[in-house]
Amino acid sequence: MPLDQRPLAIFLMGPTASGKTALACALSERFPLDLISVDSALVYRGMDIGTAKPDAATLARHPHALVDIRDPAAAYSAADFRADALVAMQRIGAQGRVPLLVGGTGLYFRALQQGLSDLPEAVPALRARLAGEAAQLGWPAMHARLAGLDPLAASRIGCHDAQRLQRALEVIELTGRPLSEQQRGSRTRFPWRVLKLALLPADRGELHARIARRFDAMLAAGFLDEVRALRSRGDLHAQLPAMRAVGYRQAWEHLDGLTDPAGFRDRGIFATRQLAKRQITWLRSDFGARQLDPDRPRAAERAADALQLFLGAGSPGDSRAG
Repeated sequence: MPLDQRPLAIFLMGPTASGKTALACALSERFPLDLISVDSALVYRGMDIGTAKPDAATLARHPHALVDIRDPAAAYSAADFRADALVAMQRIGAQGRVPLLVGGTGLYFRALQQGLSDLPEAVPALRARLAGEAAQLGWPAMHARLAGLDPLAASRIGCHDAQRLQRALEVIELTGRPLSEQQRGSRTRFPWRVLKLALLPADRGELHARIARRFDAMLAAGFLDEVRALRSRGDLHAQLPAMRAVGYRQAWEHLDGLTDPAGFRDRGIFATRQLAKRQITWLRSDFGARQLDPDRPRAAERAADALQLFLGAGSPGDSRAG
């Protein structure tokens, strides 16, 4: 069998607060890597504290492509990410370096490697009707509707994930076919050989504690002032994808007077834990990823050893480099 001659790339994945950024920066100190962010919130400018965006000093020392590339009023889709990431990867490869894609947005990783199906464009009238039905019935009822039409898609979408529920129901009405059937993606071979590293904490309690500490640190750093500044622009509203990001949605509701400070904190931490749970579930389903527990000794060394083998020898016999 001929050796695989595709250029190399690294995927560093993990739930929120698992230490991905710190590990990516440490690895880039040791290997010829350039970083690409795979995060649906870090693309937005002015959303720094609530996204745990790397600070200016970190980004100056370890630049991340696809950070701060959109205004919060603008949409950014998985298709946008795929196009931007492919360009960034090609640029990095042309410079004789290896792209390391780091983040927790599973949809983006999947779209990048597997491609995207050709789904229909949104129809404003249909979208407005579905939103009106959801306002009357509630999103859990819309989720139940989706479960009857497309059980597989419903199993992948949370019952309060308004954006994805609305899109799934919209696509089904427009095409008459289940969304899951249309999301099988491209069968074209991905033009990079990928080593996947997944940070998966075994101790969920410690991850939850880190999430709570980080949320409190965000509050101390002025997270609510950041959201107040975004609200004061006048062109942003609670239904924009940027403002529905975890933490920002709860902050917006709090500033609307729907929660007291303690309730806001509890809701923000709970939403972040739920995000981590979804991310972990997705990562555990990816049997091609080399799993590392970030809380165990030598986790960083094990990641570096995997990269050394992959980058040094091309890892021709490693079935987990797909």
